[in-house]
Amino acid sequence: QVQLVESGGGLVQTGGSLRLSCAASRSTFSRSALGWFRQAPGKEREFVAAITWNGGSTSYADSVKGRFTISRDNTKITVSLQMNSLKPEDTAVYYCAACSVFRMVVPTSTSEYDYWGQGTQVTVSS
Repeated sequence: QVQLVESGGGLVQTGGSLRLSCAASRSTFSRSALGWFRQAPGKEREFVAAITWNGGSTSYADSVKGRFTISRDNTKITVSLQMNSLKPEDTAVYYCAACSVFRMVVPTSTSEYDYWGQGTQVTVSS
């Protein structure tokens, strides 16, 4: 069974930093694009960042550009999201996601991802 397990969420003050990590249970994800999405209460799930299978291309939502950095380690089949200068509006449940098909272009919509983690809560206090 495919599993994506996130970790690293928590409570942080405005301006602080957190690092989220996601571990994949299947080695074939080393050839998959991986992404991070988030969902705040009462809102739809939205794209945050994504990275191609070899880390050659990344994409970020405008709201996080310059503050968040996505990276991956294909030897450990993990993807990380370094979040700096956090704001209260970053508060949400963050989800790791993986594509089941090979993609050359960074996928940024939820419909392009086939596997999802259970989510980890990030709360930024003002």
